[in-house]
Amino acid sequence: MKQSWPLVWILALLVSPALLFSQPSVAITEYPTGVNPSGITTGPDGALWFTEASGANKIGRITTAGAVTEYPVRGVPLGITMGPDGALWFAESNGVGRITTAGSITEYPVGGAPQWITTGPDGALWFTEYIGKIGRISTAGAITEYPIPAPNTVPLGITPGPDGALWFIESNAGKIGRITPTGIINEYSIPGSSRMLGGIATGPDGALWFTDFYSNMIARITTAGAITEYQ
Repeated sequence: MKQSWPLVWILALLVSPALLFSQPSVAITEYPTGVNPSGITTGPDGALWFTEASGANKIGRITTAGAVTEYPVRGVPLGITMGPDGALWFAESNGVGRITTAGSITEYPVGGAPQWITTGPDGALWFTEYIGKIGRISTAGAITEYPIPAPNTVPLGITPGPDGALWFIESNAGKIGRITPTGIINEYSIPGSSRMLGGIATGPDGALWFTDFYSNMIARITTAGAITEYQ
């Protein structure tokens, strides 16, 4: 005789599948830090390095055991990345900074309010500037800036792409930008209005993936500029 599911099980599955097919538990541990932790990256020393933004203005280091060390900086730091020289590089409100794993800090003034930073394919650090520029800084501290063609863009996230260029968010303009190591910029408009784009990363499929928090979407753009959105 074929056995049927009890009616209460069927109703529960329709209302909430999680009642019958629970997800595996995840253990979360939280460690108190200073004020407003923002960017984070893996360091070459096996620890995690992070920024503490407005209200703290520090670079933090946390071991996998949870031991925290903090280093004051002059500006408001946001993005941070591991550089090709074995140091950590960070974007701050008044420039770009470099911190060694021993805590030695060097800061380079930039007037455009740097936001996020990443290592480029050319061995330099590339960063976004709030005022509408993409910046490049060599590990020796030489800075080059490239204005973004669209006005009032507010570029945020930036990442190296699979095509040897840097891809970045133009938050207010609702566009994705691409800049070559020689400074040539192309822009791709996202369909629709009320866009507010945030982070961007290269995916395992060779495309760029980015967030759109006004529209509650994750979106994908190929290196040819084809865009797909996922609600």
